[in-house]
Amino acid sequence: MTDAPDIPGQHQDKMPADEYKMDPAPDYTPRHPGVGKLKDKVAFITGGDSGIGRAVSVLFAREGAKVAIAYLDEDKDAEETKRLVEEEGSEALLIRGDLGVKDHATKAVEEAVAHFGKLDILINNAAQQWIDEDLTELSEERLRRVMDSNVMAYFFCTQAALPHLKEGASIVNTTSVNAFKGNDTLISYSTSRGASLAFSRSMAANLVDKGIRVNAVAPGPVWTPFIPGSMPDEMVEGFGSGSPMGRAGQPWEIATAYLFLCSSDGSFYTGQTLHPNGGMRVGA
Repeated sequence: MTDAPDIPGQHQDKMPADEYKMDPAPDYTPRHPGVGKLKDKVAFITGGDSGIGRAVSVLFAREGAKVAIAYLDEDKDAEETKRLVEEEGSEALLIRGDLGVKDHATKAVEEAVAHFGKLDILINNAAQQWIDEDLTELSEERLRRVMDSNVMAYFFCTQAALPHLKEGASIVNTTSVNAFKGNDTLISYSTSRGASLAFSRSMAANLVDKGIRVNAVAPGPVWTPFIPGSMPDEMVEGFGSGSPMGRAGQPWEIATAYLFLCSSDGSFYTGQTLHPNGGMRVGA
């Protein structure tokens, strides 16, 4: 059983927020020695600078993958993730910019392929969220920003990656427990995660004959920069205590689902969703 750290009230007026400012720091560290499950693979990981993306980057590196880390503008977090990947004996390429802009998403994937020579894994993970309890107060600008980050970027990165993905390749899209149960204070975010779930299932059917597997991971409450970046102090304090396990998940606990789906362990999985959510019952 993982102990639940005390999470005090805190807020950052920034989305995405910065991991290095969080208290306590999220736990991204893999728990087991690598056994080469992703040896010689190349992964393109969006939002790889922090949170779940950082944990996935470090775990993939431990298992032998080289990683391209695409992120918006969190340079300090991204540099730290690069250092952590290199500490695992692997190589990281940092690619900065807005993946919700198709031209940048295309160039980012092409840069990764040019640098590493190939692409085997695409992790569409970067996203943004805000509290929006009252739909009438949700601005068009905010709504478009959520959809550009959480939906359009997934389309654009996948479009750019497909010409480089061969049989045996894997795509994993981050969705959310909120795509299944809804959330009255995260309306736009939950809607966007429903889109990423439908995208995953549709692309799985579309690509199965090409031998490319597409799956999704639907985390529950996880201690990442999303939380202080989108919630007021009083909502952050004790975050995750309402889950059946009585705590928030840590990024390392979520990253293992991505490893399973991208390695040969998950070779009979496509169009599926894994639910690391602390015991919440949702429709699969």
